[in-house]
Amino acid sequence: MEQAIEAFLEHLRSEKRASPHTVDSYGRDLRSLVAFLAEKRGRAPKLGDVDVYGLRGWLGSLARTLAPSSVARHVAAVRTFFKHARRARLVDVDPTELLASPKVRRPLPTLVSASAAGEIVETPDETTATGLRDRAVLELLYGCGLRVSEACRLDLGDVDLRERQVRVLGKGRKERVVPLGDKAAEAVEAYLAARDAVVRPGYVIREPRALFYSALGKRLSPRTVQAFTKKNGALGAGRADLHPHALRHACATHMLDGGADLRSIQEILGHSSLSTTQRYTHVSIDHLVRVYDAAHPLAKLKS
Repeated sequence: MEQAIEAFLEHLRSEKRASPHTVDSYGRDLRSLVAFLAEKRGRAPKLGDVDVYGLRGWLGSLARTLAPSSVARHVAAVRTFFKHARRARLVDVDPTELLASPKVRRPLPTLVSASAAGEIVETPDETTATGLRDRAVLELLYGCGLRVSEACRLDLGDVDLRERQVRVLGKGRKERVVPLGDKAAEAVEAYLAARDAVVRPGYVIREPRALFYSALGKRLSPRTVQAFTKKNGALGAGRADLHPHALRHACATHMLDGGADLRSIQEILGHSSLSTTQRYTHVSIDHLVRVYDAAHPLAKLKS
């Protein structure tokens, strides 16, 4: 079974071009199943030994300590694995076909008002190179709706200030081109003039192609972005709970409020499914009320 798992993970890396995070997560989930079955049966399980009863026992044990969303991820991992195993003719029957997924209530996106978002992105100290960097990153998260990993992955050549656009490498290594607003372009331009000064004296720049550096000369990490987003959220808008993804949510919500259609927002955010983009309709109540007032016949009746 371990060989089948390794072949599956290589399939994810080379053919599906899954992110390293996804590959690592699926690997941990599947090895968790192997460990559970080995403990129950007293021996290393073979691929053909896995049945729906063993899977249910495994998921039941996980449910004692994990949230439903984490259990659902384990279900997704094992389902994808056995679909691959069946296509490769390693098994005749897929035991996950009778497996039910736990019901997961997806939380609504964190709502940040337009005024609060503006205060947050303008909070960094622009008299320092680090502040200019932080301002540029926050502008890209909010102005372009980038994921934090996408912003950190940007290279110098991905930003075209003249054409006002950014080439983004998203999930599944899918590329998309996102418009670059004036404020975001100005922030990036100001940062570029001080870019090398972000690195502390004595440290060597490790990745000269990277757009954003850390103080140690490495490519900026998502963890660092999370830290300064939380800091500026608290200072600028009293939001100590702020996560970079909240600015991405705010980008989509405010575009919807401004009249953008879901398809356009889907393209900008890089969602593979429109259903993911539709989550933002739940938080944009003002937009829904305006649409209702303009379109529903009962809204136009006068008492």
